[in-house]
Amino acid sequence: MIARREWLRLSLGAGTALALDPGLLRALQPPQPAKPGQLLTRAIPSTGERIPLVGLGSSATFSQVARGADVGAIRDVLRTLVEQGGRVFDTAPSYGASEEVAGRVARELGLTDRIFWATKVNVARGGGAADPAAARAQIETSFQRLGKRPLDLVQVHSLGDVPTQFGLLKTLKREGRVRYVGLTSTDERQYAELATLMRNEPIDFVGVDYAIDNREVEQTILPLAQERKVGVLVYAPFGRTRLWARAAGREVPAWAADFDARTWAQFFLKFVASHPAVTAITPATSRAANMADNIAGGVGRLPDAATRARMVALVDAWPKAGAGS
Repeated sequence: MIARREWLRLSLGAGTALALDPGLLRALQPPQPAKPGQLLTRAIPSTGERIPLVGLGSSATFSQVARGADVGAIRDVLRTLVEQGGRVFDTAPSYGASEEVAGRVARELGLTDRIFWATKVNVARGGGAADPAAARAQIETSFQRLGKRPLDLVQVHSLGDVPTQFGLLKTLKREGRVRYVGLTSTDERQYAELATLMRNEPIDFVGVDYAIDNREVEQTILPLAQERKVGVLVYAPFGRTRLWARAAGREVPAWAADFDARTWAQFFLKFVASHPAVTAITPATSRAANMADNIAGGVGRLPDAATRARMVALVDAWPKAGAGS
């Protein structure tokens, strides 16, 4: 716990409680049975293909390390992801060197075809129009960097000019060059637009932020994803650095052992994982030890509805993290 918090602090800098919806609580399913040590999987709703519940994101510290000359840490974390049963890797052209370095390292390790690559497209700036040629060029660059054919998932980043860019993705899917297509937003102000698109477009995935102290998507987006059979990738399950700041100096409660959580990372991830709408979670890290800890958040028992409520009450009672966390 201390090592991870200090790493995040050094890498990133300083980083009306909401009641759980009774409808959500009724919808929650019992924890999935699994063999000891086996990473749980979830089905992609549009096809039934199963993917591991915990993966890897490449913003934040991963992106910072990818900019450096020594990519040994990237090599270690990707190897750990796959060795521990993970597959899902989320990236974007806007994450600096992450996409290029991850693709190159995966090729060197012979892991390219063992990874479920999820990347993004967005050449629209400031909410403006996207140049179709520029969008296509950005996607072609991602194909070259990641090296997998077809590419597993491409999403329109931050709902940028959806008619143009999602239209391009639908064409690529029809051509068989992309397997799944979707949209992302980590801005609560865009959720109404995202919900409308989920109701009206053939979307395989949405990518949203969701954490134990950031539960807005429980109101509309997650129930709608279940209704419309849309997969959900979860970003920022630790609130970026916010939850680490709030948990500082606190012990994981003894009752967390009832759902096999032994660290705060596992506690936070198991809360997110226990929502039935969640398909995969992609916390970012550039440390192999943290990658293994994160994977354990998708192993074993998951909290039931009553335990989720207890987890929320615990975290909501903590002082709020400072601004910028």
